[in-house]
Amino acid sequence: MFKCNVCCKQFSTSKNLRQHSRIHSGEKPFKCNVCDKAFSQSSNLKGHKRIHTGDKPYKCSLYNKCFSQSCNLQNHNRHVHSNSRPYECPFCGKLFKTNMDLKLHVRIHTDAKPYSCRHCSGRFTRPEQLKTHLLKSHNEGIWFTCNICLKKFISKRNLEQHLLRHEDVKPYVCSECPKCFYTAYELTQHQPVHSDYKQFCCGLCGKDFKRAASVKRHFKVCYSKQRFTNALV
Repeated sequence: MFKCNVCCKQFSTSKNLRQHSRIHSGEKPFKCNVCDKAFSQSSNLKGHKRIHTGDKPYKCSLYNKCFSQSCNLQNHNRHVHSNSRPYECPFCGKLFKTNMDLKLHVRIHTDAKPYSCRHCSGRFTRPEQLKTHLLKSHNEGIWFTCNICLKKFISKRNLEQHLLRHEDVKPYVCSECPKCFYTAYELTQHQPVHSDYKQFCCGLCGKDFKRAASVKRHFKVCYSKQRFTNALV
């Protein structure tokens, strides 16, 4: 076994240890000859180059959607075609499909804001929140504009999802019913309809809900009622 002298993680080959060591050193020897973006592993560079060539060899077997990298297809399958949620929040018990979703959620409880603005004191939980802040507050970055309605978006992906609405294309299909949706998020919001599981609970009265938005709306009403009741006492 080959052992990392920084974190003590062990590997079966010296090659794997060298690749792992770049996590600690920050070394990125593999550089894209188109945009100069650098990577710690050659496989990551190979997948990145498909952005420039437009090659998408990984195809979803359930409907006609292709991806440039296998990890993107795996994430798509977990988010859209699987109801498995193996990652549980240690603070509130909420379940998630991926470890990354769990990590982002935990920051709500810890109040961690690792993304900071270089122009002001603003700090953010998610990278897309920082990107939105830079665009709106400091005019830094590029807006992606719809050529039909001129609506602006912070990312190309958001623009592409928006264009589906103009084309009336709904690629995300519910596995339980024929209903279709424009985005994976809309499909995720729909899926609790087919389940009796209620993972969200009001901290004031204990009532359970299927969706986070529902418990938030309820909490405001419940809080106002309790304040009114306490004022009468």
